[in-house]
Amino acid sequence: MHATDGFSGIPSLHHTKTNDYSRNSGRDRVDEKLKKTALFDEHVRLKGKLVPFAGYAMPVQYPSGIRAEHQAVRETVGLFDVSHMGEFRVRGEDASAFVSHATTNDPSTLEIGDAQYSAMCHESGGVVDDLIVYRMGEADLRLVVNAANLEKDWNHLSGLAEPFRVSMEDESDTIALLALQGPGAESLLASMAVLDQDLSSIRYYSFAEGEVAGAASVISRTGYTGEDGFELYLPAADAPSVWRALEDAGAIPAGLGARDSLRLEMAYALYGNDIDDQTTALEAGLGWLVKWDKGDFVGREALAAQKEAGLTRRLRGIRLSERGFPRPGYDVRWEGDVVGTVRSGTVSPTLGDGVATAYLPAAAKFGDAVEIVIRDQAIPGEVVRPPFYQDGSLKR
Repeated sequence: MHATDGFSGIPSLHHTKTNDYSRNSGRDRVDEKLKKTALFDEHVRLKGKLVPFAGYAMPVQYPSGIRAEHQAVRETVGLFDVSHMGEFRVRGEDASAFVSHATTNDPSTLEIGDAQYSAMCHESGGVVDDLIVYRMGEADLRLVVNAANLEKDWNHLSGLAEPFRVSMEDESDTIALLALQGPGAESLLASMAVLDQDLSSIRYYSFAEGEVAGAASVISRTGYTGEDGFELYLPAADAPSVWRALEDAGAIPAGLGARDSLRLEMAYALYGNDIDDQTTALEAGLGWLVKWDKGDFVGREALAAQKEAGLTRRLRGIRLSERGFPRPGYDVRWEGDVVGTVRSGTVSPTLGDGVATAYLPAAAKFGDAVEIVIRDQAIPGEVVRPPFYQDGSLKR
């Protein structure tokens, strides 16, 4: 991740009809209890199919359909509204020490203008959330968390903050977040970005501050698609004008459905599916986020004990060798026994095959045969090394 979005509530996105908008695209059809991002009117204008997601009315797709939006990101440039994500600001002389205590990665390694992917754990080692940490200043960090976990994360961090000299601010409602993703993202954004350095000099997982289409923006080279691209943090009030400017320059609006299929082709972890309170970073293949040398952090003792004892399961990628749609919850068989269930699954729009993730016994190796039970039929597949899609434009 990018810090993920939590798409577990809409596992059947890729079977959404592309021609049925009459019941879901109009303002008058949206539950008034749902929150709306600053770009809600743009989604209505574009006839986006709106669905409830993490308490927001969000577009699952536009009239062109999920497959076309997915392809646009892989081949040209797509534009996502991810303003529902949460942003917490942590300031104070203990900001770095506090975030280091609360997360598995090491924020002390960050220079101003750097970002890092990280995780927060319970004392049990289970994952509270995955997130991105931005160093905005020497004593100033921004944490970007998953929309579905916003309240849980705030309460978790608040409960850890007391011994530290820090202040916390929830910026989520005042910041809009746009994701511009695809091999054409840099050239498109360069035509309207004003900053003190070349856009090309912004490294992966770093950012610069400047303007985009006249709006003050944090321009971050991050994403959740496997393609080159940027995430733009800007005042919510400026989001509609920037969205239209990017759209006019050629960016293709894309919804939650394409965002999910793109991240799954890369086997990027999704909170609520691949990781949750009952899974650990080590089991999920995110052990590289755990910096043992930095000192104590929440969950360290449990993770160290798990590492010492040896893992009993690992999150693995599965690619089907016959036709089938592997949905979350379907049984997975290895060596003749049901050993787990599909955590994330879809038919890859780019590859054409069913792809999935599942926790398998630690003894299961790449190349092993597995089966996913789909409608009482065992569909054969293979344990494969992620990512499923390996030809993205992202240069790390």
